[in-house]
Amino acid sequence: MDWWSLVSATFLLLLALVVACFLLYCAYIKYIHLKYDHIPGPPRDSFIMGHYPTILKLLKNNELVYDYFLDWEVKYGPVVRINGFHSVAIIVSSPEAIKELLMSTKHSKDKFYEQIFKVFGVRFMGNGLLTDRNYDHWHKQRRIMDPAFSRPYLMGLMGTFNEKAEELMEQLNEIADKKSEVNMHTLLNRMTLDVIAKVAFDMDLNALHDDQTPFPRAILMAMKGLVEMRNPLVYFMPSKKKMIQEVRDSIHLLRKTGKECIERRQKMVQDGVEVPTDILTQILRGAALEDDYDIEIMIDNFVTFFIAGQETTANQLAFAVQELSRHPKILQKVQAEVDEVIGSRRDIEYDDLGKLQYLSQVLKETLRLYPPAPGTSRLLEDDILVEGVLIPKGTPVVVNTYVTGRMEQFFHDPLIFDPDRFSRDSPKPYFTYFPFSLGPRSCIGQVFAQMEAKVVMAKLLQRFEFQLVEGHTFKIQDTGTLRPMDGTRCHLRVREKQ
Repeated sequence: MDWWSLVSATFLLLLALVVACFLLYCAYIKYIHLKYDHIPGPPRDSFIMGHYPTILKLLKNNELVYDYFLDWEVKYGPVVRINGFHSVAIIVSSPEAIKELLMSTKHSKDKFYEQIFKVFGVRFMGNGLLTDRNYDHWHKQRRIMDPAFSRPYLMGLMGTFNEKAEELMEQLNEIADKKSEVNMHTLLNRMTLDVIAKVAFDMDLNALHDDQTPFPRAILMAMKGLVEMRNPLVYFMPSKKKMIQEVRDSIHLLRKTGKECIERRQKMVQDGVEVPTDILTQILRGAALEDDYDIEIMIDNFVTFFIAGQETTANQLAFAVQELSRHPKILQKVQAEVDEVIGSRRDIEYDDLGKLQYLSQVLKETLRLYPPAPGTSRLLEDDILVEGVLIPKGTPVVVNTYVTGRMEQFFHDPLIFDPDRFSRDSPKPYFTYFPFSLGPRSCIGQVFAQMEAKVVMAKLLQRFEFQLVEGHTFKIQDTGTLRPMDGTRCHLRVREKQ
């Protein structure tokens, strides 16, 4: 056989192998279709890609995929199938199913959380408290962290909450009554970053006053990486190369900062210096209790709390300002409550927070319409039956509080901002409202977050009137968490007390 014939035969053999592999893959996709096509769902865009073309189009156009999930749940029922190549995910909005999935430890977190372990090849949140799928290991971490979120410790944070919020008020006071607009989301992001850095890690970032600090941008890009990784073709797109590198650099910065912070605290402990009972101390105590607990897992938890402790609270506050700006009667009512409880006092005390009942309702209603962390997912350990639809074992199931919070069957006129839904006399939502998740794996920091949000919001309402700039949209941007796309741009003026 001559050389050319050998090359031709090799090529034909390789081509045959490729065709055979492709046909086998198609057969596997067909098997998946047969296994799951009894579950309702929108028509697939293509046999192989499933619903991916629709999702990729939404990402490209900066549209919110959860709005489509909501439409599909309304159209196809409480159990909806989504295909992507050979994978299937099921979205459920049945309260009983949500109860079973979230309140039990039976079903582990979905493999999606393994994607947060690394982003673009760089370790991100690793096996921290948010992402750890092993229940026993997670539970050990959670018990270790609990003292840093106990009531006595949280009460001791009121001084820092007041101090950092007051710095924001002073900066806003310099801008108020002028024609220049304020990007409230940017300032709130920087202030909440200063808070979590101080109370969790004893770091003085001064992000509110330092425009050059890289951390707000680093957090934004790290979270953006999570969204971009939803596109399986992102690695092959030349236009994304610069973005991918910035995401990697951002994560490197966050983890490097965490390592330095941990090492400083370790030295303080070794030198016998008294340290606070903060999150960082609890991370070190967790390390001391496990022989194989390495520095990387400690950094995982640093990054988890560093990001989660500021991102979601800032987004919630920005959405609250946005909604109060377009609902004058609600704004007047909550301002009247703040005036009655706080008066002209500079510092807000822990006991004041429980008296700000209507403000609590405003913040809860904000989370119903705009949950910064919209959902979670579980991997089924057994077959389950949801309202007559069988979902097979081993299937990832998504529950989404953005979706259930906007469904007419659960909330009357769901797109209307109405804090009275959460008054003491109103019925509590039955497993359809879970902005901090529910059950054993609910967010450990939810009380911390709402205390901080109340302090900041009370001071804003005490001091200022705010009006959204002309042309402001109410679009939502998904950057790993949900945030106002326009940044909540306002004009401020100092309140005239009656």
